[in-house]
Amino acid sequence: MQFPTEVLRVLTDPRTVIRDDQVSVPFEIDRPVYEQLNKVLKEMGGAWDGRKAVRAHVYPYRIEEFMRQCLAANDYPSKYEQGWFPTPPALVMQVCDLAGIYAGMTVLEPSAGSGAMAGEIARRGGIVDAFEIDSRRVEILREQGDARRVVHGDFLAADPLDYEEPFERLVMNPPFANGLDHIKHAIGFMGENSILVSIMSQGLMWWSDKATVEFREMVDEVGGDIQKLPDDSFAVCGTSIRTCLLFLPGYPGGPLRTHEWHMRQPRQLDLFAAA
Repeated sequence: MQFPTEVLRVLTDPRTVIRDDQVSVPFEIDRPVYEQLNKVLKEMGGAWDGRKAVRAHVYPYRIEEFMRQCLAANDYPSKYEQGWFPTPPALVMQVCDLAGIYAGMTVLEPSAGSGAMAGEIARRGGIVDAFEIDSRRVEILREQGDARRVVHGDFLAADPLDYEEPFERLVMNPPFANGLDHIKHAIGFMGENSILVSIMSQGLMWWSDKATVEFREMVDEVGGDIQKLPDDSFAVCGTSIRTCLLFLPGYPGGPLRTHEWHMRQPRQLDLFAAA
């Protein structure tokens, strides 16, 4: 959800104090603006503490870094919806460590959000290509300059064969609503020696539908792993959604439908082309 204009103005005012688990506005604002601000901060999981020594909205998690990402994107996830959730800093490090990203490595990040993961990949020397469907966050990614290329569009509509070479690493925090679709599509951008690491709804570990069961079997076959993440992994984002971490390696001749697999498929002849 977008911040109301006046709320965004207050939260980005240099006098506003956003530190650790608190947000404090130590200056006067109009009552209607305060009511909007109070509503937004409560939707993000805060509670007003009016004691003289506090006088701030207090959160059950560290709000500082998370709020910075939300303000940069002019977007925040309400506790009443399962929308965009920036990847928490600790989880960014865990994903990048597990992927083994190092200088010069090509990395694809679908659903790159406001750049939390892309920034860390670039800091490690990785060469990032990013996809993002939201136009506001696309602008943020391009302004940050951490990605070699930022594609504005739905990643599920991207064609792996538009890329001459596969990516060495793929790191993902896809939409929770259809995360498995994003992961399966991303495999087409992997090389046969690539690694994919993705955050995913914990349901991936126990959903019993045919597609998920077959996917778990494939993960086992290639020597991958699905690890349960702590229940509070996204608490910093004001949500208790439970997640897991997928590690998926490729290998030559394996069952993954990688970039090489797509390249080997016969091209469909256009029988209706003009003579």
